[in-house]
Parts: sequence; structure tokens; C-alpha cells
Amino acid sequence: MRLGSGAFATICVAIEVLGVAIFLRGFFPASVKSSSRTGLQAEPPAPEPLAGASSNWTKLPLPLFSKAVIVLIDALRDDFVFGSKGARYMPFTTYLVGKGPSHSFVAEAKPPTVTMPRIKALMTGSLPGFVDVIRNLNSPALLEDNVIRQAKAAGKRMIFYGDETWVKLFPKHFVEYDGTTSFFVSDYTEVDNNVTRHLERVLKRGDWDILILHYLGLDHIGHVSGPESPLIGRKLREMDGILMKIYTALLTKERETLSPSLLVLCGDHGMSETGSHGAASAEEVRTPLVLVSSAFERKPDDIRHPTQVQQTDLAATLAIGLGFPIPKDSIGSLLFPVVERRPMREQLRFLHLNAIQLSRLLQENVPSYEKDPGFEQFVMAEKLHGNWVKLHLEEDRSGALLNLGTKVARQYLGALRTLSLALSTHVAQYDTYSMAVGTIIVLETLILLLLSIPQVLRRRAELEVPLSSPVFSLLFYLMFLVLSAIHVVVCTSAESSCYLCSLPWLAAGGVMVLVSALLCVIASAFARMVMDSTFLRKVQQSAAHPCSGWSEVGLLLLLGTVGHVLSLGASSFVEEEHQTWYFLVNTLCLALSQETCRSYFLGDDSKLQCYFHTEPGTVGATCMRQDCTACEAPKAGQASKGLPSGARGGHTRWAVLAGPWLVLACCRLLRSLNHTGVQGAHRPDLSHWLTSPSHRMELSCLAALSLLAVFLLAQRGCSPVVKVALALGLLGVFCYRAATGNLLFPWQPANRGISKGILEARFVYVFVLGILFMGTKDLLRSQVIAADFKVKTVGLWELYSGLVLLAALLLRPHNLPVLTFSLLIQTIMTKFIWKPLRHDVAEITVMHYWFGQAFFYFQGNSNNIATIDISSGFVGLDTYMEIPATFLTVFGTYVGPVLWAGHLAHFLSAEAMIQQWAELASAMH
Repeated sequence: MRLGSGAFATICVAIEVLGVAIFLRGFFPASVKSSSRTGLQAEPPAPEPLAGASSNWTKLPLPLFSKAVIVLIDALRDDFVFGSKGARYMPFTTYLVGKGPSHSFVAEAKPPTVTMPRIKALMTGSLPGFVDVIRNLNSPALLEDNVIRQAKAAGKRMIFYGDETWVKLFPKHFVEYDGTTSFFVSDYTEVDNNVTRHLERVLKRGDWDILILHYLGLDHIGHVSGPESPLIGRKLREMDGILMKIYTALLTKERETLSPSLLVLCGDHGMSETGSHGAASAEEVRTPLVLVSSAFERKPDDIRHPTQVQQTDLAATLAIGLGFPIPKDSIGSLLFPVVERRPMREQLRFLHLNAIQLSRLLQENVPSYEKDPGFEQFVMAEKLHGNWVKLHLEEDRSGALLNLGTKVARQYLGALRTLSLALSTHVAQYDTYSMAVGTIIVLETLILLLLSIPQVLRRRAELEVPLSSPVFSLLFYLMFLVLSAIHVVVCTSAESSCYLCSLPWLAAGGVMVLVSALLCVIASAFARMVMDSTFLRKVQQSAAHPCSGWSEVGLLLLLGTVGHVLSLGASSFVEEEHQTWYFLVNTLCLALSQETCRSYFLGDDSKLQCYFHTEPGTVGATCMRQDCTACEAPKAGQASKGLPSGARGGHTRWAVLAGPWLVLACCRLLRSLNHTGVQGAHRPDLSHWLTSPSHRMELSCLAALSLLAVFLLAQRGCSPVVKVALALGLLGVFCYRAATGNLLFPWQPANRGISKGILEARFVYVFVLGILFMGTKDLLRSQVIAADFKVKTVGLWELYSGLVLLAALLLRPHNLPVLTFSLLIQTIMTKFIWKPLRHDVAEITVMHYWFGQAFFYFQGNSNNIATIDISSGFVGLDTYMEIPATFLTVFGTYVGPVLWAGHLAHFLSAEAMIQQWAELASAMH
């Protein structure tokens, strides 16, 4: 079947999308769901276990608390409350934890540690998946059963102030609310004042049952300045005062109503050492959970240390404490210290309700639930519970009743822990079968593309796809039968259902046909290549004409790129992908060094006989055929084959020889600046040393030197007006960072006021837009004046300089050396590597890609969402604007790849201009 290159590429992309979709469907595991629908009428609670006697206790016990106040402080780490910062900045909270009527826990949040999934976990008791990270940007209404829905069904009046994510998740649930945006991270004052301004008025009223407060200021400070910022202490002190006000007001109301209230202090997630969140580091997943109530009696010598629990345990505890049914999808267990002061019958009743809910959830989601240890423990505990009820109804007052009750409680608690762990493990299971099928489809399409590249690159944009004969071949039918047999075996023997097994047999058969057909097409294409002896002929041509073969650098670029793609099949290589790019870039530098030494000292210029550009003054190309299969010696009067004559001696010679080693040294320094990945992100690096408050002067000096170097490297090739604008813009960058407190002016004290730097940042934006306008104008002028090649090159460089200025504004001060070294390496590679050694377009493009990826990780980024610097999206903004904030955040994250792509466009344009000048000179001759 003959296809055009466009149609062939479209079909391949469609198949790739299908394979990726199947893989992602298996990669994102299905959450644990209850079969009972949320919208139906609430089911009556399970009755108390029976053992030979009838029990009339079929209703829920009375609520433990009449009112509840939930104070959620965004990004509150456990050490902010239980550590030295808590003792210093939160004295009242420290008193409640140490000596007050409270129970303290360290609640572990499961990744992804972002706000919306964590709110869902707190209120539903379930484990949201990574797909909820995308929904976090525009939170839909929560349809799962949750504590808020149960409270509304029970007729409770709820009031909310804080992050508007709650309003989106629970629309029409609150009788009064005031939402604030959670994305404007440069605001850490008004965003909390908007919550606190309602507090005094609401606490004086008694017409509410549940009050929820979500404070965002601490999270915003972390994004902007990190956990060691002096603003952290001020915010913690502010939160401590708010907790004191709430606790005092609740005690006053309790004296009037004579019923205890509950104050809950918690965090949705923690904060990494860089101030971000989203991953699974200890600083991000460990959050404090403090429950305060007059019902929690404590003796003077009773010392309680925070114990480790799961964040999902709060939903079951709140439901039981407020007298609601536990959410159906909850996998959490009751925090037993909350009910340990209640009568034994109530304790066992609460534990039994929780165990019944978890066992039903296990039965509905795990086929072999009867063999689960947690279910077996639950059955045993229920039998013992029935015996205890029988003794209790017989009014047995002996010590055997108390001992049996204690044994039943321990049995229930063990069953709850095991059931919760089993359900959590089930949520984390991957659909391996779907992932394998998706991976096979993707790899088959990639192999077909690689085999078709020689045909696609020809001038004739059509290629012959061997489809008809393979589809009707014996191999196709054999493969289809084998895959169908595997599908039947997997779907009939797997304990947990797979996505492909849930599809109709016709759809699943279509997938098998696609996999079989792709495999046969690949086999046919490969056989045709071998039969045509294309590969052997190329090898012979390489031996006869070295310029047509692969060089060492070209082979390294090919094998390195393919090896990187294959490495992404392992999760450990994805987590530590930066190590792959560091290795590839360092190896490339060594290969370039070997190539320069061979060109100078061994006189091996065979590779250089074919090159894609010609210097001005060298007329005529050394390769007579476009496919570069034959070369002839240059004519008299032409430049020497290989390095230009001026590059073979003097200072330029040693600069060329030293170029790869300088690049290697720069890359090694950048590796020490930001440690990233999973294994080494916690290790101390230069960025931690520079960002500590005691080294602010050193950071200021480094930032000033970096900005000066950026100007010297970026101003070349710009017009005088753009040079002035670039200089003023870089000065504005330093002023902006000084205004926000990151840097110091030499003439200003260190304890001066800190502002948001709105005016300074907008000052820089003016110059960024001006430089981009000048570059765009020059590009348009080059389109009108066709012969003015220099104007186009200058325009591209001015556009690139505008992006450099924007990057300098958005990058953190300690990352400004990354920008400086990026420009320096580009200069070294351009002057001393690519032009003297005459690399072709493909090699230079791949090198730009490699360095762009490496610089992505030099910034401290990783494949972990916690390394995204959200604060860069709000530089110079005083209100939340979604489109500018999204653009700035994406650009600030991908500064490295974007700048290297921009440099590639300028470099290729400049080389094309040189080639056009050479052709024009040749035509004149």
C-alpha cells in the first residue's frame, strides 16, 4: 500500500495515541469504590452483633461533640507544630499539645500532595489518584460520599471561609461561605485576612454546627521564599493567635450549652525544603493533626507523644464524633483515643461500625476477600463482640466482662489496621496487562517509523508500506491466535479485573489484530531492507568514502538518544532521569574533545570533507552529490578540508582544544548547584547554602556577577537600543529580588521592609516586551527586504535576548548561574566546536536537545511535580490571572529547553545566511 509521508505520519501518531491511552489506563489504578450509590437514601446502620440474645441497639450512638471547628493550614508541616518552630512561634498550640485536653497525631498524606486531592482524602477517607492533580486546576464537584454530604443530610448548618476549592468541591453545602483563590501565591497577607475578618462575628453566633477555615498564607510563603523564610515565623505566630481565639470562644459556648465541642488543627500536605509540594518526601507527607476538646480529660502527669496515623483516618473519626455514617468509600480507621473515655459498649459499637464499613468495601473490590487476614480478624472480633453483648445484656458485672471488652477492642483495632492496609494496597495496584499491551503498540510504531526514515527523507514524499501481504500471511494468523490465547488466559485467571478484559470481545480482538498487523509489517519492512542490501551497501560506501558514514560523535548521539528512550521503560530511570542526561552530556564533551585532538594532532579531516555550511570566501562545496556518497578534493584556492586556516594555530587553536573541557567543567559545577531526583534531592547542595538567611550577602554578590555575565554574553549581536534595554532590564531584575528580600543592596540595611516587588517586576516586563518588539520588527523587515540576511539574524537574536531577560526575572536568584552557564556554553560550542568542526544540522540539533534537557535538571527540576516553581507564575501580578500565570509558570519551569531551542533557531538561521552568501558568490563567479 502506497502512502504519502503526511498520511503515514498521521496514522502512526493515531496508533501512538491509542497505545499511550491504553498504557495510561493501566498506569492509573482504579480507586476503591462502594457499589452503593451516593444519591440513594442512607442505609440504616448495621445492628450490634448478636449471640443468643436480642439486642435493640440498631441506631447510632449519640454524637460526641455538638460543634466542630476545622482549621486547615495549607502546607503545615509536622515540625512547624511539634518541632522547634512550634515551640518558638506557636506557644499556645504547644501548650495544648503538651498539657491541654488534646490528642496529637502525625498524619501521613499519600502522594500527590496537592490541595484538592488532600481535601478529598480528609473528607471522604479515600485515596485520590495522580489524575486529580490535573483536576486541582479546576476542581469539579465531589460526587463521592463524604463527611460534608453526610452533615448536610443530617441537617447541620456549615460555614466555610478560605480556599475556594472547597466551594467547588461542595457546592450548595454551606449556608455561608467566602472563597479566596489559592493560586495567587505572591499574596500571603490578604488571603488570610479575608478568612479571619469573619471569625469574631461567627464565633459569637450560635447558629452553626460546623465551621471550616482554610488558611493559605503559609503555603504561599513556602512557594515564594521556602520554609526557612523569616515570614514563616510571623505566619505561624498569626495562626497560633487565631487558634487561641477559637478555643477560648468554644469554651465560652460550652459553659452555656454544657456540651463539648471539637477543634481540629490539620494540614492538607507539608512543604519540601524548597517550599514546594506534590511528591512523597517526608517533609511533604507528614502533617500535624491535633484534636482539642474538653471531653479529652488529661491528668497532670499524662504525657502524650504524637503517634503516626493516616490522613484518611480523619473522615471516619469526624463522622463518628459528629454522629454521621462513615463515608462509604473511606479506607480510614477510627482514631481510638477519641472514644477511649466513652463506655465500653459505645467503644465497641463505634469500632464495629467502622469494621463493617471496611469489610463491605473489601468484599466489593477484592475477589478473594475471604482469605484476607483483615477480614478473618474482623469475623473473629465480631464473634467475640457478640459474646460480650450477651454478657452485658445478662448484666454480668464481673471482671471477665471488662477483660473481654478490652480483648474485643484490640481485635477490632487490629482488624481495622489490616483492612485499611489491604484496601490501600489494592488502590496502588497497576493494571500490568494493559500497560504491557500499550507499551508493545508504542514500541512497534516507533520501530516502524525508524525503518521508514530512509524512505521518508527522500525527495519523493511517498513510501510503500508493506501491509497487504503481511496481513494475509501465516505469521499474522499465528500471532493473532497466540495473542488471543494470552488474552483469554489473563482474563480468566487474574484475581483483579483488567481494563482490556472489561472491553467487549470485538474491541479486544481489534487490539490484537492491530498488534499482530504491526508486527508483520515491521517484519516485512525489515526483510525488504535486508533483501535490498541497503544496509550492506551503506557499510561499503562508508568504507570507501568516510564522509558518508557515521562519525563517533554522530554514533554517540544516535545511540544516546535511543538509549534514553529505552531507559524510560524503568521507573527508577524516570525518577533519576537527570543522571542519564548528565552522563550523556559529559560523554559528549569527551567525544568532542577526542574529535578536536584528532583533527589537530593526527590530521584526520576525513569527516570534515562534507559539511553543511561554507564560510564566506570558500566558494563551492566539496561534496558533489547531495546524498554525500562521493567526495572530491577541493580545488586550488579553496579553504583547507577540515579546520579553517585561522583555527589551526595561535590562540584559537588552544581555545578549540579547551572548549569541550570548559563545557565539561561548567556542567560539573552546575550539578553541584541543585541536587534533584528521588535519591539525592535531600542532600545538601550549593543552593541550600546560598539560600540560607546567613549567606544572603554571598547570594547577592553571586547574583550580581551572574547578571553582569548574562549581559556580556547576550548583548552581542543586538542593536544599541536593545543593548540599553537589556542592561536596564537586568538591573531591574536585581532590584526586584532585593525588594522581595532575596537579595541585598549594598547601601540598604538587611532588616529593611519586604515588599512584593510588583513595580520592579513590571519595570522589567516593559523592557522584555520592548526587546521582543524590536526583534519582531527586524524579522518582519527581513521578509520585506529579501536580500537583507543580517537583519533576520539580528532579529532572531534580539528575540532570544528578550527570552533571556524574562528567564533572569523568573529564575530564583540562586539559579541565575544556570542561565549564565547556559549562555557561556552556547558561546563556546558555537565558536569553538560547531563551526570549526563543521558538524551537520542533525548533529547540532541533537546536541541542542541534549543540553536543553540537561539544563532542565540543572535548574533543580525533576519528573516530580513538587519541583515546579509556582511562584514564577505570579512575578509582577497583583491579582490572579490564569493565562499569564500559566504561561509564566511553564516558561519558568522549561527555561533550559526553551532557550536552547531558541539558540538553535538563531544558529541555523545564521548558517543558512552564510550558505546563501556562498551560493550567491558562486553564481557571480
